[in-house]
Amino acid sequence: QVQLVESGGGLVQPGGSLRLSCAASGMIFSIFNMGWYRQTPGKQRELVAIITSVGRTIYGDSMKGRFTISRDNAKNTVTLQMNSLKPEDTAVYYCAAGRGVYDMDYWGKGTLVTVSS
Repeated sequence: QVQLVESGGGLVQPGGSLRLSCAASGMIFSIFNMGWYRQTPGKQRELVAIITSVGRTIYGDSMKGRFTISRDNAKNTVTLQMNSLKPEDTAVYYCAAGRGVYDMDYWGKGTLVTVSS
């Protein structure tokens, strides 16, 4: 049974940084594309970043230059480093895994990130 467990969310001031982690289990982690998505109430889920099984990275437009996604296949983890955070980055952030690049098959329960002074 695949499980994705996010951690690292919390409250941070504008301009600050936060690091999210996702621990995966029950899957052959190295063959999956891994992603982070986010959602706020009343809005559609939004792509944050994807890292493919071969290490290619894709970012949502508003995240480029501020967020960095990485993976550790030995530890079955994917990490999202978020810098220069803005209030509009406030959302629930979800970890996802899929065989297709944009086609995610499994989702975590999410972790809340709040950017506020």
